Formats: sequence, C-alpha cells, structure tokens
Amino acid sequence: MGEIIRFIPKAERERARLIREARANYERIFPSGGSGQAETGTSGSNADQVSSEP
Repeated sequence: MGEIIRFIPKAERERARLIREARANYERIFPSGGSGQAETGTSGSNADQVSSEP
C-alpha cells in the first residue's frame, strides 16, 4: 500500500528500447576494454533513467 506507480508513455519506452539496442550493437562492433566482459548490468539498470534532454 502507498506505492507510487510512475506512468511511462509508450514513446519513452520505445526510445529507451532503441537506445539499449543501439548500445548493444555498438558494443558488439566496438568491444570495450581487454577483459572481454560487456557492461550489460549497467545499461539495464539505467534504462528507466533515460533523460529527455537532447
């Protein structure tokens, strides 16, 4: 009880999905660092915090 549910418009969800997809494609083409470990944990946790600033 007392939970606040934030409304996320469909356009914002789609924008966040496209950004995640583009980052995954970029990471596939240009892997980061020599460890060979992708940063999938950080990109997934920031998906809800996409700013609307250009």
